[in-house]
Amino acid sequence: MGYYDFEQAAMLKSVDTLLLGSSARASWFESEWWHIDEVIGLYDSSEKGMIVTFFCITGLLVTRWIYLGHFPLSDLYESLIFLSWGFSLIHMVFYLKFKKRKNNLSVITAPSAIFTQGFATSGLLTKMHQSAILVPALQSQWLMMHVSMMVLGYAALLCGSLLSVALLVITFRKAIKIIGENNNFSFSFEKIQYMNERSNVLLNTYFLSPKNYYRYQSTQQLDRWSYCIISLGFIFLTIGILSGAVWANEVWGSYWNWDPKETWAFITWTVFAIYFHTRTNTNLEGVNSTLVASMGFLIIWICYFGSIY
Repeated sequence: MGYYDFEQAAMLKSVDTLLLGSSARASWFESEWWHIDEVIGLYDSSEKGMIVTFFCITGLLVTRWIYLGHFPLSDLYESLIFLSWGFSLIHMVFYLKFKKRKNNLSVITAPSAIFTQGFATSGLLTKMHQSAILVPALQSQWLMMHVSMMVLGYAALLCGSLLSVALLVITFRKAIKIIGENNNFSFSFEKIQYMNERSNVLLNTYFLSPKNYYRYQSTQQLDRWSYCIISLGFIFLTIGILSGAVWANEVWGSYWNWDPKETWAFITWTVFAIYFHTRTNTNLEGVNSTLVASMGFLIIWICYFGSIY
């Protein structure tokens, strides 16, 4: 079997197992929210699928690295595969840490991995599947340091942002339900914040229902994990930007040139710096920080697809 035959086989295997993991995980997520015990067994199948997927993508990246002679992060196709691997890596880390109990993070990582993997293997990027010789500017050890940190940062920030989006949806649904019961259809972010604070004051009554208690615990878990993963992604992004500046100085003699990629990377960094500010400011925490993180999801994709390496 030739290299590209192996690559296609590994990609197909990855997509198949990701499909298994995503579909099983979706059913498991419904069962967790609605307590349908009959489909809980799908969780184990999806975990096995994600484990196989992680090793398939790892094997693909290592094989491509050996065959091409450089770290596989030289174009959009390779970076998308690495991004998919990053999602799988985040899943594996949390799976190993929380393998004795189920976690909702897997609902984010599996679909994210399959969407990036599917786009990378689609016909849109066929010409990039066979990597060309690196241009002189990319023939540097900084390629591995800079781009790997940036892509891992994107993966973590995207996961954290999606968790914030999920938390925001739950918050809006709860607030709109309360407002609808009061026959008042005008609302604002301040009113939503007020509704959340009021519900926290009434927790003793709220927890009389086991289902409500479970949902409250889930939202708290989403918030904690979102903060932890975004913190990790922010560190990766910062290291990536700094290493990129050093690399740019070696190649072009300037640490910063304000080209589209650098500009959007700085905007992304600023957005999540604002997120941390809203988390630490007691007057702005809650819905406000979740909104900032949710907007960061769009900013990351603009930064990612803003220009080619």
